[in-house]
Amino acid sequence: MTSHKTAQTMKPATAAKKLGVYLEATPAEFQEGVVTRDELNALQTDPPQWLRDLRRTGPHPRPVVATKLGISISGLARGGVTEALTSDEIEAIKAEDPEWLRRERETQADVRRETARLKDRDAERAAKPERAAKPSRGRRS
Repeated sequence: MTSHKTAQTMKPATAAKKLGVYLEATPAEFQEGVVTRDELNALQTDPPQWLRDLRRTGPHPRPVVATKLGISISGLARGGVTEALTSDEIEAIKAEDPEWLRRERETQADVRRETARLKDRDAERAAKPERAAKPSRGRRS
């Protein structure tokens, strides 16, 4: 008796997220079908022209927009950006350098500094030898 290995599949939205593209901008056949793990790997290693174009010019999903602007997704929402943006629109925001973007970049920098500080602190604690446990004294009656 042989076992038949079924291909692992995912919804188009999941595949688009893994590819870093905006689902609504992908071709209809991509949006309507399912994507196997092998197909996803093939798209990642040898992307077709539509995928290369989407990655270059967009529209980009919010996580990609946030990364390109150097802020968090929450910062993007606080700045009023709720839709996918093209590369040109992202560049226009960068050129304009609005107050909300400067504020969110500073917030992101603070988060990175705090993360680095905690990592250093934890590494320092791990490097120190543990103190010998003090023997507990029993209660005298």
